[in-house]
Amino acid sequence: MALVGSIHLNYGTALPEFELNDAEGSRHHSSDLIGENGLLVVVTCNHCPYALAVWPRVIRLAKAIREKGVNTIAINPNIHPDYPADSPEAMKEKVAEWGIDFPYLVDADQSVSKALNAQCTPDIYLYNGSGELYYHGRVDDYWKDESKVTAEELAPAIDAMVAGQDAPSIQHPTIGCSIKWLDE
Repeated sequence: MALVGSIHLNYGTALPEFELNDAEGSRHHSSDLIGENGLLVVVTCNHCPYALAVWPRVIRLAKAIREKGVNTIAINPNIHPDYPADSPEAMKEKVAEWGIDFPYLVDADQSVSKALNAQCTPDIYLYNGSGELYYHGRVDDYWKDESKVTAEELAPAIDAMVAGQDAPSIQHPTIGCSIKWLDE
């Protein structure tokens, strides 16, 4: 497990257009996923300890922001023969176990994760209602133990975006396991 950080992206960058299946085989198009006020995209997986630590926070946040017109999706790029814990079948199990009530998408050829410039799991993107990147950073200031968080970062960014305010000037990168690229 190599520790990697997300990279800086220019705010206003467009959400790449894509179509991906969820673990059940249902097809989802990017344009249909954006809520009235935006879309939270989390590139993640089932086995990385960094991803595992933030999954409960993302699931809770997704419920809260849906009422604000912001939808959530998760994208798994680690569909790799060496990582069976991240297989679509394992994804279905996690959807049921964790109560994920938003699309958890299979990026089997990793093209969407590459188009997003994703580096790690988790890698978190917040797009406004027009599909422009507003926030690319971490959930909060302590990934490992939710009880030690002293500053929320993603939730206030969502509130600011919905209120029409400027994006936060400081956006700390996420850290996590490297994506298991098929071509490496």
